[in-house]
Amino acid sequence: MVRELEQQNYQVVIGARRLRAAKIAAAVRAKIPGQIGWHTLRHSYRAWLDETGAPLGVQQKLMRHANISTTMNVYGGAFMKAKRKANTSVVQRLLLQGQTK
Repeated sequence: MVRELEQQNYQVVIGARRLRAAKIAAAVRAKIPGQIGWHTLRHSYRAWLDETGAPLGVQQKLMRHANISTTMNVYGGAFMKAKRKANTSVVQRLLLQGQTK
């Protein structure tokens, strides 16, 4: 019934308990520890988009931000693992360049 209404462009009203349960289930599937809010999922979503290499303009549209600076500044923090991987890659290149000369 819900899908039929959504296909007809009706807005479906969902109760607060059902929304909370959906949020918790999403956090468990995404392996996000601890208590989370909806905003936590938005930050995770933005970081995952970044990891896929999606262009910033695409990320802005998917996040429904009016201004690209919101996408870049508010949601711009990458995961620590991704930061560490990027930094290690750059350092290794620099070290390898010094060895070949």
